[in-house]
Amino acid sequence: MAFLDTIMWPFSWAVSFILSAWHSLLTMVGLPEGSGWNWALSILLLVLVIRIILIPLFVRQIKSQRGMQIIQPELKKLQAKYKGKKDPVSRQAQVSEQQALFKRHKVNPFMTCLPILAQMPIFLALFWCLNRIGGSGRMGTGDVDYQEEGYYALSSREVTSFANSRIFEVGMPDTLLGAVQGDPALMGGTVAVIALTTVMIIMMVSTQFFTQKQLMQKNMSEAALTGQFAQTQKIMLYALPLVFIFGGVYFPVGVLIYWTATNFWTMGQQWWVIRNNPTPGSLAEKELNLRRATKGLPPVGEDARKAREEAEKPKGQHKGPTAQPKKKKKKKKKGQR
Repeated sequence: MAFLDTIMWPFSWAVSFILSAWHSLLTMVGLPEGSGWNWALSILLLVLVIRIILIPLFVRQIKSQRGMQIIQPELKKLQAKYKGKKDPVSRQAQVSEQQALFKRHKVNPFMTCLPILAQMPIFLALFWCLNRIGGSGRMGTGDVDYQEEGYYALSSREVTSFANSRIFEVGMPDTLLGAVQGDPALMGGTVAVIALTTVMIIMMVSTQFFTQKQLMQKNMSEAALTGQFAQTQKIMLYALPLVFIFGGVYFPVGVLIYWTATNFWTMGQQWWVIRNNPTPGSLAEKELNLRRATKGLPPVGEDARKAREEAEKPKGQHKGPTAQPKKKKKKKKKGQR
């Protein structure tokens, strides 16, 4: 555990610092220091900070997802070309051609899952933080009493404040598993804890599901709806919610607040991107073009397409009439009329 603590040190320090900063600011503007709402808002503002930092990664993720969808027809041709060829030379050739295809279209499949991978250290740091500062002295966190020593950037006073805070009469450190098992350390009543955590887990899972469903229904071209990429998206559609269902029973209320808020942000951010910058050939692009048509605007990408066509024309080929050379007037000789 000490080794993991060493690896996670920068993330744990950053998470605790941001939480401490927002909690102090909200206390200054009038929220009670020990209020669960103060800590809940601090967690929501932590989400805001993290998601703003991750916007560049999200943009690259969207570009990679779009690129993967666009090159699906070429990938299928490549797979058909090497279908049934299992010898090492053919496999190596297929991999080389596939990598060249990715490079030519500036696509990186790894980027499609980078934002969620980038969040994992932050999520683990938050999970450990809320588990430890909430459970200190009552959940067996070792020999360290964080309510006396503090936790990274959180002072001992802030740790004590969080450990005793409540929202809807439920303690921020309470879990659904603890309520089901009848944990005597629960701060809220068993029914209240089960009700609140169940509602939050449902919200967390449903937002994850509808975000992925929205991507598949609206922002995938017809060519991308079949093949390996589509299969991967379908697996994610059902696998990630299952992970959240089984993991959610262990999450403290504070972690449920964080992850549910993160999912709502992702769903809204993706909705905006799909509506305003859809994948070519997708249903969302057709809907965008219909909206543009009602406003008298050309289809999206039409200007860029015309510019490409003009650039690809052979040199010297121009539209419109060509200028005729002017004829020189002959001077009349004397005596001629």
